[in-house]
Amino acid sequence: MFGFVLCADDFAMTAGISRGILELLAEGRLSATGAMTNRAHWPDYAGALLDFDGYADLGVHLNLTCGRPLRAMPTFAPGGELPTLPRIIAMAMRGKLPVKELAAEINTQLDAFELVTGRPPDFIDGHQHVHGLKGVQKVFLEVLNRRYPAHLPRPYIRVSADRVLRIARRRQFATKAMQVRQLSSGFKSMLEDACFLTNDGFSGFSSFDPKADYAAQFARYLIAPGKRHLVMCHPGYVDDELPTIDPVLDSRERELEFFRSDAFWEVCAGAGAELVRMPRG
Repeated sequence: MFGFVLCADDFAMTAGISRGILELLAEGRLSATGAMTNRAHWPDYAGALLDFDGYADLGVHLNLTCGRPLRAMPTFAPGGELPTLPRIIAMAMRGKLPVKELAAEINTQLDAFELVTGRPPDFIDGHQHVHGLKGVQKVFLEVLNRRYPAHLPRPYIRVSADRVLRIARRRQFATKAMQVRQLSSGFKSMLEDACFLTNDGFSGFSSFDPKADYAAQFARYLIAPGKRHLVMCHPGYVDDELPTIDPVLDSRERELEFFRSDAFWEVCAGAGAELVRMPRG
């Protein structure tokens, strides 16, 4: 038997996603969720999320690619809308990322979480894995080192890369997993050198095909787990707002349906896996 963290991304992206995640938390079918604190729904749903403080890991899903930033970013988001991921990657490759703007926005999104909760997040990760991108990872780590000194309780940081042999054993979506691994190379070592706890093992990559057999996909996420294995997921209800801001639609409801079903527990039992919060030892 091994434990794994099941983390729902995108809390507060929309009302429908938030409701779906809250329902799964209430049924004990998630052990973590990350909030997009720059989204307008965060103040509306933050209180409901706090009902699960102590029962699940509650974190910040750092968002640099969806919607509006919380601060003015004249270089990074000159029109008031955050850039696409390909644009961020291109800016990073040219060494054109505005470091001061990024640091200020990261701090402000963390402030928005702590203003409601009164404490640091249990963990921090990034929408579209943006926190680990070359060019972003250094400023991200500098912000964290200043905010969360080593002698105080610190959030754990999600690393979106896994070992090559583990990726190969799961086989499904290996190309996508390897691409993210390459884009975030060196990130785990940087975090460990700075004495931040990270997950050991990561899976959950998907095609977001609503017709795919998600139960079969999920079973593969539990192959070759690490010692602190983390599986990302994207459940939620599709509401009128979601199609205007994100391409991942009906597959969210398929994931929600699976996690609420007996099949979820059967897949976990078949793999010898159980839901846990991130081990701190």
